[in-house]
Amino acid sequence: MKVILNDFIEHLGERGDSVSVKAGYANNYLVPKGLAYPDTPGNRKRFEQEQPKWEEADLQRRSAAEKLASSLDGTKLAFERRAGEKDVLFGSVTASDVATALAELGFDLDRRKIMLDHPIKELGAYEVTIHIHRGIDVAIPVRVVRPGEDPDALAPEFVAEGVLETPAEDAAVAVTGAHGAADAQPAIDTAPGTGSVSE
Repeated sequence: MKVILNDFIEHLGERGDSVSVKAGYANNYLVPKGLAYPDTPGNRKRFEQEQPKWEEADLQRRSAAEKLASSLDGTKLAFERRAGEKDVLFGSVTASDVATALAELGFDLDRRKIMLDHPIKELGAYEVTIHIHRGIDVAIPVRVVRPGEDPDALAPEFVAEGVLETPAEDAAVAVTGAHGAADAQPAIDTAPGTGSVSE
């Protein structure tokens, strides 16, 4: 199915490009979200008429994205997970886990904005990139430790803003099945901030 992109779509193209996509992707996501129109003469004329309004809205989105990036700066996440030999997790930490942790802090982000190609499956220190808007990314330190371990011992930079504390109710870790759902709630230390941006 051919559509006209109404915004920049990563791996597809820039606004105004005519591209071919699967009908399900177009009808269930791109078109309902206003990210694309079916490529017809009428819709192309509509696209041209909406260009000035879109440019103004894009400036507003970019401004909001910059504010959100500033609020996210300094955020650090730590997850407790059980692990076996060689620090391999019984479960994983996924983009959904990161999105949930951020949502608990007031950051409403689509999990597709979280650039985690594969779930984290080992203990250790990681850096997860949040793609907020075109050209605006924020890297967030993520630490995965065993229950009861201090993330500061793994990542000394956490000490700068205080030791992460895990509430008692978060100490219990539920072992997951094959799908790798969240094992436990994360212990989190972050600078305050809220925001919601769609590209």
